[in-house]
Amino acid sequence: QVQFVESGGGLVQPGGPLRLSCVVSGSIVSRYAMGWYRKAPGKQLEWVAYIESGGATSYVDSVKGRFTISRDNAKNTVSLQMNSLKPEDTAVYYCQQRGSGNWGQGTQVTVSS
Repeated sequence: QVQFVESGGGLVQPGGPLRLSCVVSGSIVSRYAMGWYRKAPGKQLEWVAYIESGGATSYVDSVKGRFTISRDNAKNTVSLQMNSLKPEDTAVYYCQQRGSGNWGQGTQVTVSS
């Protein structure tokens, strides 16, 4: 099965940066569209960003200009660089592969002063 291990979350003050990483096993990240999702308390799971196999990226409007998704084919990882974080970015962040049937544990991001 495809496995995802997210890391890099933590507590950060508003305006600060965090970089999330996702180690993918059982699949090759360069062959599939990869994405990041988040789940905030009391809200539905939200798509945040994805990167296509060809490298094109897309983002939900609320994070455009602040977040950047990327992948490292050599390390088989997917990353999410988050800048200018806002309290509303607080959520558990998950990475995902299109067509995958499972999810990782996610990594908690808390933006608070």
